[in-house]
Amino acid sequence: MDLEAYANTHRPDWERLDELARYRGLSPVDVDELVELYGRASTHLSIVQAQAPDGPYANRLSLIIARARARLTSATGSPVAGAKEFFAVKLPYALYQIRWLTIILAAAFVAIALAYGTWYANNPQFFDAILPEEAQIAYVEEDFVDYYSENPAASFTTLVWVNNAWIALQEVAFGITGFFVPYVLWANAQGLGTSAALMHKHDELDTFFAFILPHGLMELTAIFIAGAAGLRIFWAWVAPGRTTRLQSLAYWGRQLILVGLGLVGVLLISGLVEGLVTPSPLPTALKIAIGALVLAAYWVYTWVFGSRAAKANVDADVADYDGGRQTITG
Repeated sequence: MDLEAYANTHRPDWERLDELARYRGLSPVDVDELVELYGRASTHLSIVQAQAPDGPYANRLSLIIARARARLTSATGSPVAGAKEFFAVKLPYALYQIRWLTIILAAAFVAIALAYGTWYANNPQFFDAILPEEAQIAYVEEDFVDYYSENPAASFTTLVWVNNAWIALQEVAFGITGFFVPYVLWANAQGLGTSAALMHKHDELDTFFAFILPHGLMELTAIFIAGAAGLRIFWAWVAPGRTTRLQSLAYWGRQLILVGLGLVGVLLISGLVEGLVTPSPLPTALKIAIGALVLAAYWVYTWVFGSRAAKANVDADVADYDGGRQTITG
């Protein structure tokens, strides 16, 4: 058989197969054509190798077929498409599912912090039993403000980001216990209220809000979000519905672990505000406005994209094959 004539006859198919294998934006019609040409070229390769297994035509066609095989067996979705689905559908839908619980936890946190702050503000003598007057003055006039500027902005941002992300991930992971989230929120609310009362005792309450609100609006909201995710996972095995407890726990755990991952990014933004905006010489009103803008951007993102995903009847779970089959129980 004349290999050169054979190659010239089938070269258009080989070139088209090579073109499709290199192209990233394949349509369903292109995929069908790629599959057909792949099978056809594989037959051609066997014929060519029978005549000249190490010849130039066999080598060239082997490379084309290998590229086409890699294209066919690669992941069906590109990294860009996967990232788009994560940020535009899965993450906002996961956040949207726990929006009301997030708001409830925020209200409870504020109520507890306000209760502690009010009690200590009305009973300032208790501070004297806990801290000497010198320590109180040092905290109010130096420690509270210096905390935000005693380290370089970059290292301080990284420190608070890692610390807050670690707390948020623990809330999601250990929320299944049912008591970890309430404990974390109660302890933080108590600390915040007590600190505000101490600042109030020394007429520095305005300083307290000036340094807490710019980053605290989003930072605390992130802690509420993580707490809501953890408690929802806890409720998944307490009240599993018509699935088994294990299946319910797995289903909600797969979805809400995305919240923990998403909060790593949210807390990075909050950390940047805390490291760069909070200690800056900007006017207090502007710093608080920046913090409020970050918080508003989060809720717009969650409500707009999350509600859109909910209306489209999608969820944040993995695909059916990866998630496993669910068995309905009576």
